Amino acid sequence: MNASVLVVEDELDIAELIKLYLEKEGIQVLIAADGETGLEMLRGSSRVDLLILDLNLPGLDGFEFLRILRKDFELPVVIVSARHEDGDMIMGFGIGADDFVPKPFSPRVLAARVRAHLRRSRSRQSDADSRLFRFGDCVLDRKSLSLFKGDSRIPLSPREMQVLIYLSEDPGAPRSQQDIYDAVWGQDFGDLNTVSVHIQRLRQKLEDEPSRPRLIKTVYGFGYTLNTGENV
Repeated sequence: MNASVLVVEDELDIAELIKLYLEKEGIQVLIAADGETGLEMLRGSSRVDLLILDLNLPGLDGFEFLRILRKDFELPVVIVSARHEDGDMIMGFGIGADDFVPKPFSPRVLAARVRAHLRRSRSRQSDADSRLFRFGDCVLDRKSLSLFKGDSRIPLSPREMQVLIYLSEDPGAPRSQQDIYDAVWGQDFGDLNTVSVHIQRLRQKLEDEPSRPRLIKTVYGFGYTLNTGENV
């Protein structure tokens, strides 16, 4: 399994045992002996897909570490701790832990739980990626019906959003005015000029130079297409 796990554990023998079993699964393992180091690694260049966290850490304890973590990160967190009273487990889940494994633990069982969390996390990410469509510096969220250009949300009318979603379903393929009208307005007869009007409105909102569009291109004789190439 191509993944990276950060183990925040001050007992080196336990951390090394976890590392041994996870590396057998093809998982890269990073170790931090305290919470401060763990946060530095997460905020640095290290890619981390899942976190294994002890609660009894020197300095920043596990609960405080998790509170800070959840302000910036959404990766799965598995607590592995000798503190497994109901109150500790309830607090851990309440702060944002995804699983709680009491010490002493079976390394094989822990490895199985880590694999399961990584699979679920990747499945959720895949679902998110399928609803997000990126073109140029724009991101269209087809589930929440929102569009962002850089950090700014771009307001669209319902018809403008429907036109953009239709074009995003097969990017690069030109769609005629008739195709767009049939898909969005769903009427057999109507004024096809309304399509070009909505395309122009979209260009005014999305393009840096609406008179020289790079995102919503005109393919003369065929229709309109979304440009997702490197020259966007």
